[in-house]
Amino acid sequence: MTEQMPWRNFGLDLVRVTETTALAAGRWVGSGNYESAHRSATMAMKAALDTLDIEGHIVLGEDSPLGEHSPLGSNQRVGTGDGPEVDVIVDPIDGTKLLIRGHPGAVSVVGVAPRHSMWSPVPAHYMDKIVVDREAAKALVPECMDAPAAWTLALIARVKKKAVQDLTVIMLNRPRHYDLIQEIRATGARILLRQEGDAEGALVAATPNTGGDVLMGVGGASQGVIAACAVKALGGKMLARLAPQSEQEREDIRAAGLDERRIMTSDEMVTSNRIFFSVTGITDSKLVDAIRFHGMYAETSSLLLRAETGTRRFIHAEHAARV
Repeated sequence: MTEQMPWRNFGLDLVRVTETTALAAGRWVGSGNYESAHRSATMAMKAALDTLDIEGHIVLGEDSPLGEHSPLGSNQRVGTGDGPEVDVIVDPIDGTKLLIRGHPGAVSVVGVAPRHSMWSPVPAHYMDKIVVDREAAKALVPECMDAPAAWTLALIARVKKKAVQDLTVIMLNRPRHYDLIQEIRATGARILLRQEGDAEGALVAATPNTGGDVLMGVGGASQGVIAACAVKALGGKMLARLAPQSEQEREDIRAAGLDERRIMTSDEMVTSNRIFFSVTGITDSKLVDAIRFHGMYAETSSLLLRAETGTRRFIHAEHAARV
């Protein structure tokens, strides 16, 4: 697959995939059943992806209770095999714990780009990230990854023409972020601490007028590649670096020839501009509404991004109830 070859628009196909997944996952909202929710969503997404006329390769699999043999694990094939060869990044439910507790922020996401254009940092599990929208893109420089939070926030505030105290920082509520949280609080900036939903948080930070100015901190590596697709499609900016959280992960990363010191941008993590990205809400999100069931039909709300044209589409759909 080369950049010069004709490439069809996969956008609505991907929306159907995330809609199908959200419809399956939506039945488990508030259930408390993590394994069944994730299994249902995983199977639904795999089945939907396999209807697409693509030869898809999952570049970095989702963490699943199905284990290393998950049908959406790293290096798994998806699609009919009768179309272009593409890289695929997935998360059937970003925020599974949020979903089973009935909390906001759970979404289903999938992204596609030409083959060998997405970075695949297998076997890494964690990644340090900073994400901003297009307005603040020019504020991010590689030095931000090692600079005090106050310095980075001052750059962002200056570009956005607001006080640091008016910035909102999105981050995961994890013990590893204790020092960073204290740094940010000392600047006066506001913090939105999330229990889960790393990829959705990055999307919020990269999307204008969502109330989030920047995402900071260590989250999942697969969610980092997902975020890179969306950030690039939205015209934002992302800095990232592998952040192993154990000695075993560090050894695995080095054995795979990956450099944990390298700071990357979204352009380096996804080298093609031919990105299609779909997100469908399961519970309420700042980006898309929750799925709604009405007896004989259901409603879904999705966001479709196409990087090549800079298009952002919001899609509201009604579906005949099947479950």
